[in-house]
Amino acid sequence: MGTSGVKLLGILPSPFVNRVVLALKIKSVEYELVEVNPHEKSGILVEANPVQKKIPILIHGDKPVCESLIIVQYIDEVWNEGPSLLPSDPYDRAMALFWADYIDGKWYESFKKLRGSEGEARKVVLDEISEGLVFLEKAFADCSKGKPFFGGENVGYLDIALGSIVGWIKVSETLIGVKIFDEEKLPLLVGWVDKMYSDSSVKDVMLNPQTLLEFYKKLQLATNPEAAAAE
Repeated sequence: MGTSGVKLLGILPSPFVNRVVLALKIKSVEYELVEVNPHEKSGILVEANPVQKKIPILIHGDKPVCESLIIVQYIDEVWNEGPSLLPSDPYDRAMALFWADYIDGKWYESFKKLRGSEGEARKVVLDEISEGLVFLEKAFADCSKGKPFFGGENVGYLDIALGSIVGWIKVSETLIGVKIFDEEKLPLLVGWVDKMYSDSSVKDVMLNPQTLLEFYKKLQLATNPEAAAAE
């Protein structure tokens, strides 16, 4: 399968766009990044994804594919000569899909609430996040089977699903002064994070926490100058 005619619509700081970038990198697929402001619901964004009007969007040839995890699965199936992202075993595959759905459908929803929370409300949110990561710690033990990644010896679908969010988790740790990836509670995940940032297949495209922090501060300054100045 050729690598021409592939475009990715989105912005690089987005964890969901990063999922697609990670998958394309692992599969050695060349692509053109078309920067699209996700807050401007017009133009190419609406044309390519009229139902949801959100990024990322992969355009392969003239056909758009939407939703980050669906795109990752599409990439895995289309460029099948590269390393497999989803397990071949039906049960292992089902578990990878289940936990990826949990990350997006439940855990990330708790994480999103962290930014605007304070006081007791923040404590409740942090407890939800921590509880979810304990589940994911066990999932890592089960899925990895003693190997470096959720996907085994190599970065796979579930590594991409959670790994794309790690940079923003680290930004949150800096902003609120709380350790989310606790070495005592989550030794396997903490070790996994280190491996994600050092693995040759993805280290160049993992989201850099410092770069994300600078992006966040610029965004805050543009949208809420008073709040940004108070930080």
